[in-house]
Amino acid sequence: MPVPSKHRALGFLSCALASSFWGCGFFFGKIAMDEMSFAHMVLYRFLFAVVVLLPLLATHRPGLNKSEWGVLALAAFLGIPVQFLIQFYGLSLTTVSHAALMVGTMPVILAVGATLFAHERLDAIGWIALAGSTTGAALIALGRHGTGAGQPSLAGDLLVVLSLAIALFWILLNKRLMDRHSPVVVTAYGLLLGTGMLALWVPLRYGMPPLAHVSTKAWVALAASGVLCTATTTLLWNWGLTQVPASQAGVLLNMEPLIGSLLGVFVLGEHLGPTAWTGGCMILAAAVILTTRSKAHIPEHQPIA
Repeated sequence: MPVPSKHRALGFLSCALASSFWGCGFFFGKIAMDEMSFAHMVLYRFLFAVVVLLPLLATHRPGLNKSEWGVLALAAFLGIPVQFLIQFYGLSLTTVSHAALMVGTMPVILAVGATLFAHERLDAIGWIALAGSTTGAALIALGRHGTGAGQPSLAGDLLVVLSLAIALFWILLNKRLMDRHSPVVVTAYGLLLGTGMLALWVPLRYGMPPLAHVSTKAWVALAASGVLCTATTTLLWNWGLTQVPASQAGVLLNMEPLIGSLLGVFVLGEHLGPTAWTGGCMILAAAVILTTRSKAHIPEHQPIA
């Protein structure tokens, strides 16, 4: 059954807001990582997120069967400890600008993954918009000149891309669960499971996270990462995916490198050349075209095995 146009528009808006907030994640993470390891930063980020979600956990019964708990646990494992530890280890080796720009590869990964695994069919206009959006992200990368401390590295950039490939399965597994359960349940209980995994692994592998000598600036960055860039974004994204196809929502992930570039310009004092500004316009144009002109087929629900 077709999604009502009003809900479809709200779904795209929800995904766009989530992507924009995610665009701040590397920025806040880098601030906190000046005072602690990437693993401890990731753990604190998700602890803050779970605190915000406690009221939802208290008011929403999960209602998952045994098989669905297994799917949710797998999604949480891939999407939280695996994805984020790899991603922010990559960030520790590269710059905020490059890490954010690598997210420009995610729409292609998501569209291809949704086509292969979720049996969604993106039309010609959608694929053209997707190509334009990704080209725009590449133009930003080519036109960007960083002036802050630290240098980008190929290893760091590739680790971020690897984390995005892993995130694909987190997104598709969550979408599968949301065919039968509310986005609030999938988000809240998924983040709880993933944070529990982090809380077990990080202290064993990297030692106890620091408490003393952490500045107010770092705590604010950690809280913003957890509340704004994790809890809020995941709720917005998961709800959005119940209203629009994942292959179409994927192009809106290119808002993240755009926001990262703007943070670099206006906060870090970095410079964007003409090709980078052109790329930003292409990203926005592709998002408008995809959300207003493209149509994609969403397959009928198939029960979880």
